[in-house]
Amino acid sequence: MDVIIGIDPGLTGAIAVLNGGTVEMHDMPTVTATKGRAEINHHELLAILRRAEGSVVWLERVGAMPGQGVTSMFRFGQVLGAIEMACAACSLPVRYVTPAVWKRHFGLVRDKDAARGLALQRFPDCANDLRRKKDAGRAEAALIALYGRETANA
Repeated sequence: MDVIIGIDPGLTGAIAVLNGGTVEMHDMPTVTATKGRAEINHHELLAILRRAEGSVVWLERVGAMPGQGVTSMFRFGQVLGAIEMACAACSLPVRYVTPAVWKRHFGLVRDKDAARGLALQRFPDCANDLRRKKDAGRAEAALIALYGRETANA
């Protein structure tokens, strides 16, 4: 069975590597930069993706949300660009899916905790990785990867 990577982009996002029935979860790798702000750790991102070479990446396609500031959107765009470049550097094909599409596939709404609950059901061995509310990014990345697996041949 193919290895599929699901990515919930953003500094608080995550990466999930789905290999058969197991999933390996990573918070988006960051470093603390000037003024204490988090920035993407490009080297660690590349290292995570290199360990899954030969995979297909399913990346959540998101855009600006009403009320979001210019600075936060710029920073988000930097992270998204870093993810896309790391995938290119590893020769990983990228497929995009909007939140509305993958969530509809699983019967989910916008509630991130519902995604965490579903991920706990589908991946019970990952309960420790999904125990906190802030692990919603991990849950969403795992479900994006699962969406990719379930729809790859549809």
